[in-house]
Amino acid sequence: MNSKNRRKEIEKYLLLQGKVDVEELVNKFHVSTMTIRRDLLQLERDNKIVRTHGGAVSTSGLINETAHSSKENKFLFEKKAIATEAANFISAGSTIFLDSGTTTLEVARHLKMKENITIITNDIFIALELINSNNQLLVTGGHLQNHIGAMLGSHTEALLQQINVDILLLGAHAVHPTTGITAPTLDKAKAKQLMIKAAKETWLIADSSKFNKKAFAKVCSLDDIDGIVTDVNSKKENVESYHNNVIFA
Repeated sequence: MNSKNRRKEIEKYLLLQGKVDVEELVNKFHVSTMTIRRDLLQLERDNKIVRTHGGAVSTSGLINETAHSSKENKFLFEKKAIATEAANFISAGSTIFLDSGTTTLEVARHLKMKENITIITNDIFIALELINSNNQLLVTGGHLQNHIGAMLGSHTEALLQQINVDILLLGAHAVHPTTGITAPTLDKAKAKQLMIKAAKETWLIADSSKFNKKAFAKVCSLDDIDGIVTDVNSKKENVESYHNNVIFA
């Protein structure tokens, strides 16, 4: 069996099982551990699975990572409205963190018109947007996600553990009333957790498409944030019940 066909079979097997470990796949397909690890790495790059310690889980039914170019113009009217509202939280002299994402990118476009704000981000597109602003910009560095623009990994995490900010504007891939805020990968969830820990105040900014959804990795419960800014369409998802401090833009 060639690698392409084997990966298709691994994907089918994961859809049936939900999760597997490497040893199980080695025995099933009669190949080496290294071969299976390469297969899982490629399947993860193709957004077919999520690797875990010693194995993998299927992404079926979960919200996956989406390329920046694919999502930048989706729900753009809603993102702009949310960004206008969220930018009102930020005053001169503030130190803020803008999480990676297309809604926070819209916030950055508002902040270009302000001055004397220290802005920290782990998003290359946000950094490029703010490069000519009259604010102090700090970029976390780290492993850059191709096609997405987020910076993650040990370097990013090390910096996040050394800073304190007044306000975090947190992006989200999925928000659910029982599972809270979730992310598509463990390293993205870890970075977001460290952002929350570094912030005096955390606001989730997310459009209505993100609610009543689940992704793979737990970020935090809704009790761990100070409020939500979303668009008016979120009323259809009963977002008022998610948190006692919801602002509709």
